Amino acid sequence: MNPLLEKFDTPFETAPFHLIKIEHYLPAVKEAIQLAKSEIEAIKSSPIPDFENTIVALDRSGEKLNIISSIFFNINSAETNDEIQALAREISPLLTAHSNDILLDEELFRRIQLVYEQRNDLQLTEEQKTLLDKTYKAFVRNGAKLDDSQKARLREIDRELSQLSLKFGENVLAETNKFELVIENEADLAGLPEAIKEAAAQTAEEKGKPGKWVFTLAFPSYIPFMTYAENRELRKQLFIAYNTKSCKGDELDNQQNIKDMLRLKNERVNLLGYKRYADFVLEERMAKSASTVMEFLQNLLEKAKPKAQLEIEELEAFAKELDGLDKLQKWDYNYYAEKLKKKKYEVDDELLRPYFKLENVIEGVFTTAEKLYGIRFVENAAIPKYHPEVTTYEVIDTDGNHVAVFYADFFPRPGKRNGAWMTSFRGQKIINGVDYRPHVSIVCNFTKPTKTKPSLLTFNEVTTLFHEFGHALHGMLAKGNYESLSGTSVYWDFVELPSQIFENWCYEKECLDLFAKHYETEEPIPTELIQKIKNAANFHQGYQTVRQISFGLLDMAYHGSDPEKISDIAAFEKEIMKATQLLPEVEGTLMSTSFSHIFQGGYAAGYYSYKWAEVLDADAFELFLERGIFDRETATSFKQHILAAGGSEHPSILYKRFRGRDPRPEALLKRAGLIS
Repeated sequence: MNPLLEKFDTPFETAPFHLIKIEHYLPAVKEAIQLAKSEIEAIKSSPIPDFENTIVALDRSGEKLNIISSIFFNINSAETNDEIQALAREISPLLTAHSNDILLDEELFRRIQLVYEQRNDLQLTEEQKTLLDKTYKAFVRNGAKLDDSQKARLREIDRELSQLSLKFGENVLAETNKFELVIENEADLAGLPEAIKEAAAQTAEEKGKPGKWVFTLAFPSYIPFMTYAENRELRKQLFIAYNTKSCKGDELDNQQNIKDMLRLKNERVNLLGYKRYADFVLEERMAKSASTVMEFLQNLLEKAKPKAQLEIEELEAFAKELDGLDKLQKWDYNYYAEKLKKKKYEVDDELLRPYFKLENVIEGVFTTAEKLYGIRFVENAAIPKYHPEVTTYEVIDTDGNHVAVFYADFFPRPGKRNGAWMTSFRGQKIINGVDYRPHVSIVCNFTKPTKTKPSLLTFNEVTTLFHEFGHALHGMLAKGNYESLSGTSVYWDFVELPSQIFENWCYEKECLDLFAKHYETEEPIPTELIQKIKNAANFHQGYQTVRQISFGLLDMAYHGSDPEKISDIAAFEKEIMKATQLLPEVEGTLMSTSFSHIFQGGYAAGYYSYKWAEVLDADAFELFLERGIFDRETATSFKQHILAAGGSEHPSILYKRFRGRDPRPEALLKRAGLIS
């Protein structure tokens, strides 16, 4: 019996993690592929093609395979090991080949084309028109019109790309796990808060080094050390370790992987009639073209860079006055920026941490969602989980109806990649009037509890939790007929709107009062401290904006250039980053080789989306500020037109329905303090 192939006999048909063994995955994938193939054959053999028997049937096909592969690849991100990674290298090409079998099937495409050509006579709803358009384009944009030899080459390219992407991620994870900064002399911990020292001692103990302190490249360890450690040499050591991941010329080096991926991506889009990979990607984005993206980023850079340069000058003067530092280096930035912020605004992470106990923040996120959207989160331990640290919830509405299943996974582990993300184990759809509700998960790497203290978050971790929860709301409140258009299945430069707008609540007293209370005394966060958080919100916004733009420009350079001309990754990165360089370059460091967003995630030619969506979120949140941050009418409109609507229509139409007009970029510039 393979539990992945049986009907899931679990609460809400959730993944039966308690029954799944590693050896179940490969046979389940193979059998699910055969099942999906038979569903495709049934579509092809049905009578005259129409919208229901071809377009809808195709959207409904492969459900078992989708669920099994979602489970497997989510585990490969959140709880992997050597065996799972080896399996991923075997499973990934099978799925790629199967996907290509569908997209390059001439008979299937002929049927889709016949329906598409009749589209103006079919009296379809807007959602149905979107599904038909998306289906037809998916086939054309993936080679349906190529000849046989071109199709064969495209299959080979896709197979290679799937392997290279996995290899890239495996190398970054191995590098992250491999490095340890072991400290034996307590004097080297000067400046570090007690809680951070305790966490490092606990890490040392877990790694079989009792009586020492161990710092790693996981965010909750790396960031506090860079922010508080007085020992400049050790900060430099840790910084260099973090920024030389997978670029040391050894077996974990990603430079050749990047070159191979860029070459293959470009060859693929050339086959499809596009000059560059960015042209292909941006055709199906709000931005529409590389020139629009570049103009957007350059305009932002023009506004942000002068402010950023002034911020760095002030910081250098501050560091010189404080410690006689002649030249600020990159490993000094966090350390002195935190000290300057504390001096100017009398606030820092360690002052705020006691008010952000993880359990309270989770409760705050849930209460915020309840006040806005009328949903509640009820812990349900009967829902199977893939790791003991995961917490599982049922989401219900005010009438007690089931809305979604929610998984929360918060702490770093060796089997979990760095960063934070939202994902799902099952999407939402409606079939024959039955609404199949989604199973949504957020995965983070937050500060762990220690023997004496609970998990106390930095304010940045609080905003990260709200951000990922915003994505989760997009998934959980989905209300579409077709899974491929539901929830977060939207244009990539629109997907960050629900996540980024939700961060805004973290800065509002009315929201903070719900959950920010001292973990020992239960005292609510003082009003003056909330005001200090708001005052400090724009601290070094110029610098942060330029930093984000630099990543967007690097991404566009990689995916908008001729890859044959990129012979040296380090030289290429250095050249592109020149325009946004605010601190001296550190020889030998390289960001590209661990830039997982664009080489492992889905952000290739799309990293600009974060800033693009910030324009939308700043503009949208202004409406909440005008009417009240918990105004139910505004929240209901946002839920209906943005969260529930998913990708049912073009995002600019959906946004205008909510806002009553197009977004105005000034909202972002004003919020970031870049214009008055």
